Amino acid sequence: MQHSELGDSGVEVSEVGFGAWVVGTDWWGDRSADDAIEMVQYAVDQGITYFDTGDVYGHGDSEELLGRALAEVRDEVTIATKVGYDFYNNPQAGHGELPKEMDPEYLRDAVEKSLERLDVDSIDVLQLHNADAAEITPDVLELLDELEEEGTIDATGLALGPSIGWLAEGDLAIEEEFGSVQLVWNMLEQEVGNHFLETIERTGSSTSLIPRVPHSSGILNEQVTPDTELGEGDHRGFRPEEWYETGWEKLEKLRFLERDGERTMGQASIAWLLSHESVATVTPTFRTKGDIDEWAAASDVPKLSDEEMTRVAELYETNFGIDRDDGMDALRSSVDGDDIESAGLDKLAAD
Repeated sequence: MQHSELGDSGVEVSEVGFGAWVVGTDWWGDRSADDAIEMVQYAVDQGITYFDTGDVYGHGDSEELLGRALAEVRDEVTIATKVGYDFYNNPQAGHGELPKEMDPEYLRDAVEKSLERLDVDSIDVLQLHNADAAEITPDVLELLDELEEEGTIDATGLALGPSIGWLAEGDLAIEEEFGSVQLVWNMLEQEVGNHFLETIERTGSSTSLIPRVPHSSGILNEQVTPDTELGEGDHRGFRPEEWYETGWEKLEKLRFLERDGERTMGQASIAWLLSHESVATVTPTFRTKGDIDEWAAASDVPKLSDEEMTRVAELYETNFGIDRDDGMDALRSSVDGDDIESAGLDKLAAD
């Protein structure tokens, strides 16, 4: 396992991280607390040292379980969490979005509660959870600085929502030199990642990018195939059928990235992201120990060549030769598409 630094924060992360949204929730399948703890500890054994959770996952359950699982190796791992959703005063309705609260007083209180649940003295990476640009006020930035100066947190991050309409928010975090920006980014969904790479180059910012959903909700690791029936409550079910139908066609055109015995498609999907200099770590959604075995090894598989990177870019630019709606347009913007339009991007273009 290779390691990187988040921005210039001094915080080190494994190139493959563990997204603990699968711990303490049933959105990716039910598992007992003991099973969840065992899975986290197994990940440590496979070289994973970066663990990413959020206070809203399971309304605190994910943080508590992660804290218990990592208690004996606390000094050897990096823990990131997120704050900004007020689940304390609002019930969860399925997978619906809870009201956000970015008031500095609320955020400080939320951080204190996260510290208690994680059972730690400090948080390595504190991320604002899906904050809109207008919510990242000077007062919020001042609070983040105070928390760093106090030693309550070591680095600041911004975790962006699942749709692709968060360009203004990511740009703001990059310009403010946050340690990290977390985003949905994979070979089938490249627009936002490409945009932030350009922002980092333009500004000279040290901000690192943390891609999640590297397998595009099961397509690129072939865990969702034309024969798969997603169970009730499976978080991947938010994707429309058209997304998967076009995605399976695109997958076939990426087969050249597989190397028998050396690199699986699931590993290639992570290695492609790690080939971008600004990417510090990738957080796939581990559902089984087998997933951990395969994807944790992606840090050490043969890197993608310049020719392979170019070919992937060319396929994306031409929508993989597919002239058909993928059904995702309505899900692509969290800010009414204004930031996408102003950046010259087409919401109707490929994933």
